[in-house]
Amino acid sequence: MKTTKQLERYFKGAANHRRIEILIIVKKHNGLNLGDMVEMLNTNIKTTSEHTRRLVQAGLLNKKYQGLEVAHYLSPYGEKFLSFMKTF
Repeated sequence: MKTTKQLERYFKGAANHRRIEILIIVKKHNGLNLGDMVEMLNTNIKTTSEHTRRLVQAGLLNKKYQGLEVAHYLSPYGEKFLSFMKTF
């Protein structure tokens, strides 16, 4: 069992509808870059970048640098958290 502080970090990290959308599309399209996310969500690149940064800080999303692009993947906790959200 995670500590209450660790659980708080995960919940706060995903406490936004856009961040939840990001988790869902990254699950569907593993290795997605920021530009593709912006097109799929029809959002601003700066806003989407900030949301992905917060998801990474929360431990729900991982980044992998591939040349000039950054690929995004769900972390193991991101996978678990997304499964948990789908039960609601």
